[in-house]
Amino acid sequence: MKRNIIYVLIVIVAISVLLFAGKYMSHSPAAGHLGVANVAGQTAPEFDLKVLGGNGRTMKLSDLKGKAVLVDFWATYCEPCKIEMPWITELQKQYGPQGFQVVGIAMDVDAGENTISGFAQKMGVNYPILLGTDDTAEHYGGMRGLPMNFFIDRSGKVVANELGLVGKDVFEENIKKSLAGS
Repeated sequence: MKRNIIYVLIVIVAISVLLFAGKYMSHSPAAGHLGVANVAGQTAPEFDLKVLGGNGRTMKLSDLKGKAVLVDFWATYCEPCKIEMPWITELQKQYGPQGFQVVGIAMDVDAGENTISGFAQKMGVNYPILLGTDDTAEHYGGMRGLPMNFFIDRSGKVVANELGLVGKDVFEENIKKSLAGS
């Protein structure tokens, strides 16, 4: 009896170690994927996503080559997203003439295009909204929360990434880094 208990405990420990190892290994960045920590200096992964209200048109990150880009992952249900969207709209207006472009990636696609479109209009969004996919989110390190923002310089390298709500001054600082980079 005592021997069986020891055997069961060893099996449980072995399975636990394998599960934790698998979880850890699954977050190692593969080619074309960003890691989960600070990703500054890494090349931003390409995407090809449907443009909301674009009559089936898609947009690729490479379409914006030569511009400083903010890739903003958000959702209509995300309260912090609602706080930062007016700032992002204002910053697009302010820094757009210098070669800055915001791209919003809506991650609640099952809410429906009409709901997302209505929300974006209500928020006064002045930048393209793309319909996100799990695959795209995975390429950007996985959906660990929203909002999730990636600031990309003109050469396509990530200069900063932010998870969760940060101050408008942090956005502005990262936009300036994006514009100044390669």
